Amino acid sequence: MNDVFKLVKEFKRRFPLTVAFRTRKHSKIIEMHLNPDEKISYVFCGQKNVSSFMLINSCVVALTNKRIMIGQKRLLWGYFFTTITPDLYNDLKVRKNLIWSDVEIDTVKENVYISNLDPAAAIEIETTITDFMMKEKRKYGKQNN
Repeated sequence: MNDVFKLVKEFKRRFPLTVAFRTRKHSKIIEMHLNPDEKISYVFCGQKNVSSFMLINSCVVALTNKRIMIGQKRLLWGYFFTTITPDLYNDLKVRKNLIWSDVEIDTVKENVYISNLDPAAAIEIETTITDFMMKEKRKYGKQNN
């Protein structure tokens, strides 16, 4: 069992209302793209789509010491992989719906939506990602001066 999948299982155990399927396959995509000098600090899962009613787009999201990685194994063959580096990160928005919460990660080029999250998980996700990005943005500011 890989480390990413262990962290996803722990996340699902703590936040059981989160909807995600095939997390072992999605975790393997993250591990394939993990660089040797990267360390995973936080992992969560959810649905990578705008609507809470579409339950077929599960994904795993990993926060490393360098970036945010989103891995999504396709049903038959292939996969989708998205990475968000701190210099492309703009903002993060949390929406609480009737049952689930959604997180919207705003980047320079696109918005990434992760839906069907346990409401308590969305608060933890927002805090973790915001803290990481604020620290990293300060480093980018110092490098540019």
